[in-house]
Amino acid sequence: MKTRLWVITLSLMLVAGVYPAHTQQIKWIRVAELQSFFNEIGAEYECEGANCTNHLDWPAQYGVGSLAGQHNCRMRAVWIGCKNFDDPVEKKIKSVKVVGSGPRDFADRTNQIFPVEFKLIAKSPHPTVVVYNDLGPNNATDLNDFDKLDAVDPNLVADREILVRFNTSIGVSVTKKVLMFANSSHGNYFIHDYVFKNTGIYNQAGDTKQQTLDSVWFYFFYRYAINGVTTSTRANSAWGAFSTEWGASTVNHDFGDYRPEPGYTSLRGFYSWYGPNKDSPRPAYVEDWGCHNINVEGTLGSAKYVGCVTLHADTSPQNLADDPLQPKTTWFIGSDITEVSATVSQYSETFMASRYAYMSEGHPPRPHDVVIGETYEQDYSDPKRQTGGGTSQGQGYGPYRLAFGDSIHIVFAEGVSGLSWEKCREIGANWLQWRNGTGAPPLVMPDGSTTTDHNLYKRRWCETGRDSILKTFQRAVLNAQAGYHLKSAPPPPSSFTVTSGGDRIRLEWSPSAGESDAGFNGYVVYRSRGLVLDFQAEYEKIFECNKSNIVHSFDDVSARRGFDYYYYIQSKDDGTQNTVEPGKPLYSSLFWTVTSVAANLQRPAVTSTLDSIRVVPNPYDIRSRVFQFGVKSQYDRIAFYGLPPICKLMIFTESGERIWQKDHTSSTGDELWDSTTSSGQIVASGIYILYVEAPDGRSVIRKFVVIR
Repeated sequence: MKTRLWVITLSLMLVAGVYPAHTQQIKWIRVAELQSFFNEIGAEYECEGANCTNHLDWPAQYGVGSLAGQHNCRMRAVWIGCKNFDDPVEKKIKSVKVVGSGPRDFADRTNQIFPVEFKLIAKSPHPTVVVYNDLGPNNATDLNDFDKLDAVDPNLVADREILVRFNTSIGVSVTKKVLMFANSSHGNYFIHDYVFKNTGIYNQAGDTKQQTLDSVWFYFFYRYAINGVTTSTRANSAWGAFSTEWGASTVNHDFGDYRPEPGYTSLRGFYSWYGPNKDSPRPAYVEDWGCHNINVEGTLGSAKYVGCVTLHADTSPQNLADDPLQPKTTWFIGSDITEVSATVSQYSETFMASRYAYMSEGHPPRPHDVVIGETYEQDYSDPKRQTGGGTSQGQGYGPYRLAFGDSIHIVFAEGVSGLSWEKCREIGANWLQWRNGTGAPPLVMPDGSTTTDHNLYKRRWCETGRDSILKTFQRAVLNAQAGYHLKSAPPPPSSFTVTSGGDRIRLEWSPSAGESDAGFNGYVVYRSRGLVLDFQAEYEKIFECNKSNIVHSFDDVSARRGFDYYYYIQSKDDGTQNTVEPGKPLYSSLFWTVTSVAANLQRPAVTSTLDSIRVVPNPYDIRSRVFQFGVKSQYDRIAFYGLPPICKLMIFTESGERIWQKDHTSSTGDELWDSTTSSGQIVASGIYILYVEAPDGRSVIRKFVVIR
């Protein structure tokens, strides 16, 4: 967490597939359960090479990033096209002109997209989070590295806003805003707000050609890949097929008034989910719903739905009322077809005409999921819709006629929802027992009925994600209709401090700025042991207070020696302010305060004697790790207790080879060893010798046994 900003920025650019010739800026929104990076050219394109990662992580408390993330998106793209374009570069009328950002980067992109402005704006800065441990005070929040603000505006309607402005070679200037509301009711969707204006600016120099743009389409294109931690690129924990990394098994469903369906309450948009995959290690498609981990507790890794809902689209430049018929193109499209993957040229009318046809082709008679049926993508091929790399979903708005100076405003919400991670563990564990014949726990269906069909049980629970994403869309619609002025959760404390102690870990926080607000109702504290922001992490509530008994500190006396602990605190209201789900309390985002540095119990140093030094556990038996320091990341941990405040530690093999050493300078009586040598090798079974030497020359030897 101490890495310099320029190193982090470069790493993130490489992860996103940005190469030196096309270097661009990337900014993150990481203050709520849905987290993602955004770039300065309006769309997050698909990358190539070993440093690729997906994005759009949810639920982010269980991992963010290429090797730990709950990511759901391979790429986004935005294309702009029109007819009869008077090209100022070629000096001729083009029958069709299409430019764009994404879905992949390409050599001519810098001649089509011209960044102007890129900012991360906050309503207020993130809190100060500090953890005191044996190394002293530590700046202990990931937000120090990722929430790098360009401006603070207390009048901002959202908690975070990314502002993107760029010009294009088609003469359309784009202003894009991405809004995030960091609370428990609205933290799983982004608002994407686009204004497309005919400024005539067509190059980096800002040269202008005034003309009317005819039959203009604005086309958004999404390649969702609902794989997250299941991908085989994740070391030591992956269980899904690698092809899910690029969305080979993604299923899409578009909806709107153009195709009446019950249950959509006038919404217009689409959602995508993980369909059974032909490359899955499961023996049958019917077993692959949710992409469960068949080796570890059956945890479902992909039981979620992702998609977009349109909130507003101008009827015309002169009529700013929402057009309920937009988007007018909702066809699904092959993720690797020529129009997507070929070298892009803004001067090839043949190529651009082919892209324009996809942008403007209208509505499919049947959505993607209905077309492919129960066999899903593995048995479906179509030269336009699926050529082996999966199927993406398009949304096209148009056609518009833009005179010079005219603009079009389009707003949509992008969200992710589904089974909670706790439910993914529960459903997966129940399913696995039935599948393996090791148990027969009750299989309670979402409607309260019971079944003995474990595959149907798992599928029906996965399919509840459809209702969850539709509720997410409805909350976004209500938020937009209120002008983004819905009641929000109380702000978090402006500071949160965690202090490691000898018999307790002390938590202290400043009063929330919202304590005097109507409905404010105290705080809640959660803790994880051993892991944080990881899919294996488990969070437990350890403290809660209401307004009537409000305090600003808490001593965690249930912590156990030898473990690492991570915490977060949330402010809460009493539910009276929640207009979306009345009665349900609103909580500030956990990501404001979640600690990224471990706290642990530490014994006071022993100054009078070395006789109290001991090795725990001894012997260390990997088969009994659950009874030692847990089954999570530190199962190889061995502790040395009773140390003087300053001493030198060395470990030798039975034959006298020194394999590890450390200067103990923390002034505590504890030191922890992860059972690896100084060269990073995990030690084998055997007898080892701990040598401790104090500054005054006193020394002691302790033998211990490692059993693997």
